[in-house]
Amino acid sequence: MFDPKHPPQNLDDIRALMADLPAADEAARDAVIAREPQLTKPEGSLGRLEEISLWLASWQGNARPRANRPRVTIFAGSHGVCEQGVSAFPASVNQQMVENFINGGAAINQICKAVDAELRVMEVALEIPTNDFSREAAMLDEDCAEAMAFGMSAVETGLDVFVPGEMGIGNTTAAAAISHALFGGAPEDWTGRGTGIDDSTLARKTHVVGDAVILHRNQMRDGLEVLRCVGGREIAAMAGAILAARLQRVPVVLDGYVSCAAAAVLYNIRQDALDHCLVGHLSVEPGHRNLVEKLGKKPLLEFNMRLGEGSGAALTLPLLRAAADCHNGMATFETAHVSNRDEN
Repeated sequence: MFDPKHPPQNLDDIRALMADLPAADEAARDAVIAREPQLTKPEGSLGRLEEISLWLASWQGNARPRANRPRVTIFAGSHGVCEQGVSAFPASVNQQMVENFINGGAAINQICKAVDAELRVMEVALEIPTNDFSREAAMLDEDCAEAMAFGMSAVETGLDVFVPGEMGIGNTTAAAAISHALFGGAPEDWTGRGTGIDDSTLARKTHVVGDAVILHRNQMRDGLEVLRCVGGREIAAMAGAILAARLQRVPVVLDGYVSCAAAAVLYNIRQDALDHCLVGHLSVEPGHRNLVEKLGKKPLLEFNMRLGEGSGAALTLPLLRAAADCHNGMATFETAHVSNRDEN
C-alpha cells in the first residue's frame, strides 16, 4: 500500500506497489447486481448507466454508489522534445496556461463549474523540461519515480471519482511514442496533429516518434521504462495518480490521448491495472482510437474534442451521477406496487 510518508524512490518501488493491487469489492458488486432487476424498469433498459453504477459501487466498496465528490486534477509539465519543432505552440505556453487555469479562464474551469467538480492544478517541475527524448532518455529512473510519487499525492481518501488531466506542449508526441513503443505498428498509426500542426510539422513529428522508439528500444523492457525513456513528468504524474486511485479504490475517468497513454504504461505491467478506470471520451487524435481499443475500453462520449485538460472526462460526471442516482433512488417493483413482468 502507498504510504505518502514513504513515497517510492525508484521504478522498482513502483513495480512492487503494482504487484499487490486491490480487487473490486465483491460484496458491493453482488448487492448492486441483486438490486438492479428489482427496480421499476425493464431489465437492461438503462444500458451503460447500469454498467456505470455497478462499476462505481464495485470500486467504492459501497452498494449505494455516488459521484458527489469528484476531482479533476491537471498535471502540467514541460517537454524537451519541443526543441525538434513538433508543436504549433512554444513551450512558454505551459506556464501561461497554468496561470489561466488558476485565474479561471480555461475551458476546464467552465466545465468544472457546470458539472460541479473540484479543480486542482499541479505543476510537475514545470520550469525544468525533460530531456529531448529524440537524443536521450526523457528522465532518469529516480526522476520518473519522483514524478509518479508526486502524482500519487493528488488522490485523497474520500474522493468519489478522480479525473486526471494534463497540460504540456509536446505531450501528444510523448503519448504517440509511448503508444508506439508499447503496442508496435507504424509511427504513423499513433501520431496526429495535436494542437493543429501543418503537414510538414506532422511529418517531422512522426519521424521523431519513430526514431525515438528505435533509439531507446533496448532499454524499454516494460511500461515504466517506456515512460522513463519517451514520456514526460506530467504523464508520469498521471500514471502515479491512476495507480494511487487503484490502491485507494477510487474510480478514475480517463480523458484523451495523453491521459490514456499514462494509463497504458500501467496496463503494460498488469492488464487488470485499469479495471477501476473508464474512458470518458474519444479524442479526434487518431492514435487515441487505436489506444483505447488496445486497452479494451469503450469511451462514453465522442464529441470531436482534442483539448486535453481533463475536459472530455469531466463532461461525463453528470452521467455518473445520473447512473448512481437511478440505482439508489428508483423504487422497486415491490415498494412502488408495480407489477413485474414475471408476476402472474
